[in-house]
Amino acid sequence: MGWSFTGLGSEIFFSQIRKPRPADAQSWWYLPYDQLNLDLLPVHDSVGIVLVESEKQAKRRPYHKQKLCYILSNMRHFALETQSKDIPVAYVVTDGQYDEPLRDLTKEFGTINMLRAAERELRTTLAPLIENGSIVEHPHSGWLTPQAWFTETVGFEPPFRMDRFYRRVRKEKGWLMEGDSPVGGKFSHDADNRQPWKGEHPLPVAPSFEMDEIDDEVIEFINHQFAEHPGDARLNHLPTSYADHRRALDFLSDILQLFGPYEDAMTKDSRGLFHSRLASSVNIHRVLPQEVIDVVVAAEAPLNSKEGYLRQMIWREYVHHVHEVTDGFNRLEVETTTPPNRAAGWPIELEHDQASHPNHLKQNRSLPMAYWGQPSGMDCLDWAVESVMDEAWTHHIPRLMVLSNLAQLMDIEPRQLTDWFHAAFIDAFDWVVEPNVLGMGTFALGDAMMTKPYVSGSPYIKKMGDFCSSCEFHPAKTCPVSPMYWAYFERHKDAFAGNHRLAMTLRTLAKRPEEKKQIDRDTFNHVTSILGQGKSLASQMKL
Repeated sequence: MGWSFTGLGSEIFFSQIRKPRPADAQSWWYLPYDQLNLDLLPVHDSVGIVLVESEKQAKRRPYHKQKLCYILSNMRHFALETQSKDIPVAYVVTDGQYDEPLRDLTKEFGTINMLRAAERELRTTLAPLIENGSIVEHPHSGWLTPQAWFTETVGFEPPFRMDRFYRRVRKEKGWLMEGDSPVGGKFSHDADNRQPWKGEHPLPVAPSFEMDEIDDEVIEFINHQFAEHPGDARLNHLPTSYADHRRALDFLSDILQLFGPYEDAMTKDSRGLFHSRLASSVNIHRVLPQEVIDVVVAAEAPLNSKEGYLRQMIWREYVHHVHEVTDGFNRLEVETTTPPNRAAGWPIELEHDQASHPNHLKQNRSLPMAYWGQPSGMDCLDWAVESVMDEAWTHHIPRLMVLSNLAQLMDIEPRQLTDWFHAAFIDAFDWVVEPNVLGMGTFALGDAMMTKPYVSGSPYIKKMGDFCSSCEFHPAKTCPVSPMYWAYFERHKDAFAGNHRLAMTLRTLAKRPEEKKQIDRDTFNHVTSILGQGKSLASQMKL
């Protein structure tokens, strides 16, 4: 494996980066791809920064080209911005993993410091270097809450539930609080935040960004080196420079007024509605979480919008703690299976995985190519996937109630769906995507994080979205989603026996006539067969 201070297809960038000497700094700090902010460092005097591009990591999954472009361009912009402050930057390119160049650098630069990696994958890769003292690990200052707040309110063992942690954070931080009481008299305003979109207000226009020569060079590089990866390589809708991320943060103020009421709504008129799209900026720390909180708390906006947004930021902290406490769910006792395909159905060769992964319901079907852009004939699914393929993003309700919901109803193997989210979404990293998909989107962890699975029939999708009006299938007569919903509960009713949250659903299922149950089974078999062949359901549905 080789590494160097220059990179193939990087002439413009590396012509501007100066190669540092070990004596240029008293202490050297390695900042991973998701810690691109100098304010995270506990010291600021005479520091040098180490950044590493890893080709092997980039090819670990079929990452969306835009995700690769986004990470790479942000790293390079951050490097140049840091250098402009007279801080030396050792920018390393390797065809191996991150540990290889860092091990060699310590021989030249001495001990290297780093903040605790957010991703378990990176912690595992660097563990030998940390254990032998080549790298000194420090606490990650980007998180808003200490783990003790989580363990003292939620505990070390499942079931994990957010409410007590959420209240603890609000009280400790004083966010939207009057003493020990929440502003407005209640902690949750979820009941006010479930309105469908009916076109009542002008829709915001998401920010776009002018690309520079660094962006252009990165796009050319990704198209050359990762041509087999999905999606189009573009960056005009994504922030890459410091100034871009300030504009992205400003957009939060533009949308916050109406965020709350419509945070669960979906419409073909707008992929984002009143969502800020800030998760990608925050998850690589180009925008710090506290900066987001400061904007929300100080905003002149309705309480339900402020509380709803604050809840999402605290949920981010919560899932991070769940992932840390369980060591990426490796400490949980849960049903597991070995996934047949870690490429999530994308035609690319990856290292074979023999490990077992959470799969409470023992779902074992492969992810269909409909999730990579092959039309399914279901308007809701095709719209959501089109958004992902075009922008590497959708907001949380299409993720949960369309993409994850339909995958559950089709009995897709949970790790495959999680791998798809990890590869396809620009804001996905293991600490956030695994709790959200394995724990919430698929019920792969059983009741460790959720009391019941997040699944629905067509009524929810019809209520909260406007896809049914343009879909070939009638929501009440021919749509396959509701029959698949009942077929799902029929297949897994033994696993849900005794679950009080599902008692009414299971009683209704027991009363469902056998002829309808047969239609449910036939619908499930037909949908999974047709989509499994890479075909569209359009004009083929027979109920």
